[in-house]
Amino acid sequence: MLLDEREAFEARTRHLDQEVVSATGAIRWRRHLADPISGSTLPCGNIDQLGVVGTPVYDQSTGLVFAVNMQAGPKHVLYGLDARTGAVRIHRDIDPPGIDPATHLQRAALAVANGRVYVAYGGNYGDCGQYQGRVVAVSTSGSGSMLSFAVPTRREAGIWGPSGPAVTSAGQIVVTTGNGEATGGAWDHSDSVLRLSPTLQLLDGFAPSGWAQENGVDADLGSTGPLLLGDGRALAAGKGGSIYLVDVQHLGGVGGQRASLGDCQSYGGMAMGVKSAAGTPVFVPCVSGVQQILVGSSDTLHRGWRAPGRISGSPVVAGSTVWSVEMSGTLDALNASTGQRRAAVSIGATTRFATPAIAGSRLFVPTLRGVTAVQVR
Repeated sequence: MLLDEREAFEARTRHLDQEVVSATGAIRWRRHLADPISGSTLPCGNIDQLGVVGTPVYDQSTGLVFAVNMQAGPKHVLYGLDARTGAVRIHRDIDPPGIDPATHLQRAALAVANGRVYVAYGGNYGDCGQYQGRVVAVSTSGSGSMLSFAVPTRREAGIWGPSGPAVTSAGQIVVTTGNGEATGGAWDHSDSVLRLSPTLQLLDGFAPSGWAQENGVDADLGSTGPLLLGDGRALAAGKGGSIYLVDVQHLGGVGGQRASLGDCQSYGGMAMGVKSAAGTPVFVPCVSGVQQILVGSSDTLHRGWRAPGRISGSPVVAGSTVWSVEMSGTLDALNASTGQRRAAVSIGATTRFATPAIAGSRLFVPTLRGVTAVQVR
């Protein structure tokens, strides 16, 4: 089942590489963007040698791969590279005016919609300095002015969920925010699900009733990106231990959820399966094990199966199989209906947020050494 492990990336993110010979792992091109910066030069954080941290995004309309690189300055720079050759077509600073780049971490995956690249910012591990969760956007042409949104809070509320912003069919942007500094008073849109217009105006939001208390103990929704269900609803989950079902167009403010379910502290990104009479199955990366959550048409949430606690990585779904990575270095295949383990493959040590990518009959998994390709038969 396992094909091979190839070093298609340098583990320290010194380069943005493209492994396009999927059958062999041979590298077609490699492009050095800038030397990484040492984590010791920043006021806090737990990543040493920062370069490209947020997952890049491919734009089919331009044929470009967009990535944000942290480099000397410090500053964040957006690159647009030709997907065929690796040639740099776009290169521009992407820090919004007035921020301190040293206190902002670009961890969330990038998104492309509305002819723009959307880039979200959170803070470094430790929440040091004066930072605010932000989303910025620039044209995929690389020209024109930058659009910017900052969470209306005094400090923190980072937008860092690894799966990145979600985009509705109307091109609106949906994000989750982390804990804020406020532990009382008026809701500051931290620990929230927020809906933004394509031009990044705040349109609506939701927060748990205990948002202020959750802020006080660093338990918030920012650790997992929102999942759009395709029917006007979305799921959100995070460090607070609850999963929330919300109406995207009517988020409802504080306590405005349609349903909720506990017992799931979550990090990463969720995946959706095929709807059945029992509901729409969603697979959530809970630290206690990936859980199947059934979303009913009448705004109900029911727990299905739960994987063993070691299987807690962000899942992906291929047909009737859910794939999830263990940090110990195993890729697990689970029956989407029952959770029963179908297969397991050793792939090498990974990070907490490693997520498989599916292309045809292969899965590609980022590891601390490079990329592992798995052939599914």
